Amino acid sequence: MPEVTEDMTACAIETGTQIDTDGAPASGTAVIDGAEAEPKASVVPGARVTRRSGFSIAVDGSYAACLADAGDGCWYPERWTLDGPEPYTVPLPGNQPEEADSQPLPLPDGRVLIRRRVADRHDLALLYPTGPGTGELRVGFLYGEEVRLLPPLATGSAYALTYADGISSVWLVHGGPGLEKLAEIEGRCTGGVWLDREGRTLALDRELDGRTKAVAVDLAGGVSTPLLQITDDSDDRVLLADPDSGLLLVRSNAPGTERLGWGVLGSRRPVRFPESLRAEGAQGAAGAEGAEDAAGAEDTVITPVSVQPGQLLMPESCAVALRIDGPGGTVPALWRPDGPAPVRVSAPQGWLAGAVTWSPRGTLRLPYATPECPCGLADVEPVVPLVPPEPTTAPAVPPAEPKGPGPGSGWRKRRALPRVLPLQQAPLAVQP
Repeated sequence: MPEVTEDMTACAIETGTQIDTDGAPASGTAVIDGAEAEPKASVVPGARVTRRSGFSIAVDGSYAACLADAGDGCWYPERWTLDGPEPYTVPLPGNQPEEADSQPLPLPDGRVLIRRRVADRHDLALLYPTGPGTGELRVGFLYGEEVRLLPPLATGSAYALTYADGISSVWLVHGGPGLEKLAEIEGRCTGGVWLDREGRTLALDRELDGRTKAVAVDLAGGVSTPLLQITDDSDDRVLLADPDSGLLLVRSNAPGTERLGWGVLGSRRPVRFPESLRAEGAQGAAGAEGAEDAAGAEDTVITPVSVQPGQLLMPESCAVALRIDGPGGTVPALWRPDGPAPVRVSAPQGWLAGAVTWSPRGTLRLPYATPECPCGLADVEPVVPLVPPEPTTAPAVPPAEPKGPGPGSGWRKRRALPRVLPLQQAPLAVQP
């Protein structure tokens, strides 16, 4: 059974910052570099753990951002620094509280991009700490019935997805000369999964004519093509993608009911729907100590949240972090396409449910907050260590083009996007 290791990083709070905390005490003391140490944050009797919403982690695991509850329904942006010797938080409050539907996004340089609804538009701004205060740089604004920021990229560029009047649009909102519309797609698009690390190709789930099908959007040319169409009548969505291995995690009702499945980008192999990813097969992961009664399976929801990076050309060997919500609560689990049923991991007390990242050696890391440690990271060691594989000899490929600043007009002219093979060319398969 995987356990939380002793490598649980202690927390620190930025000077002059006090975070209101509460909750049950965490077991044991924190460990820094193998030596026991008392948690640095003082615990106020009767304090409460700060509620957090919209926790998002940068691709490289350096920073995270979320909304923190100051009480009475007042929210403020908060940045977590995760790549130092000790994680710490920096509150970034503005002149007035944030609404609960504001969306913060961490950038690799430590700034936080935030989207706010203001009347009939959505304002965008960059936030950064300035000593005791918060600096704010306005970026612009977007209109739409729905507007949200897309997942972060390691390049530092940021994108937004809007929907209005039956048309979805993808915008470059940071990292270019200004706000730039890159693509328009007929229908209402949801989701948003990057198929590469440079922000060139985006998978979206498009609702059109009563069906939902995943499409791949080439942001260089603004063209969308079918990506996932298992059957004509099924709703097929892409949940996660790993650019290194090509592993895709999908959700579809093609097998008759909503099921989780996996495929490989650019492959003609079938999309597989493992029995181990059905709710009944995950009861052992959701239970407190063992398998629960199958009667609770219908109340269990399994959500893939992150794929272990660095598994070059080895999609079946990628570890996938899962969030399992069931009658026993919310727990993290690990699963591999070539492995058995998901294996429950022991989350630290105060785990921010659904928030995960990976260490450079492939260890799962879980952010958590308790009264003793309002900002911490716990490394989770599975039975089989999640270390990067031995170097694999990859087929010869042409030299990579020099990286440009982003999808500006010159960038679009210089590069030719490799063709994305639609997964509908592969048959449906149910994996035992």
